[in-house]
Amino acid sequence: MILAALHDTYGIAVAQVGNPTPEAPPMADKVMQLSRYFTWGILLSGVTAITYGGGRFAWEKWNGGGLQSPKMIASAMAGGAVATSAGTIMNAVIGA
Repeated sequence: MILAALHDTYGIAVAQVGNPTPEAPPMADKVMQLSRYFTWGILLSGVTAITYGGGRFAWEKWNGGGLQSPKMIASAMAGGAVATSAGTIMNAVIGA
């Protein structure tokens, strides 16, 4: 008897709840803007690292010193691959 009363009360309460319309969480636009700035920063740092490594490679080759810059270029390219993979994963998670 008590269960029947609870069932009836619960059924009425559920029937009165409508389908809520989705809306973005607070500050979602600011977070997305921050993530876009972060993405541009990562891209800029990758291009800067490869450019610096290439310039250093040319300097070492011209002066006949030990070649350390190919490691720098390889590291910058590996970092770029990781950053690109992370960006792809985050775009899949966000749904953009």
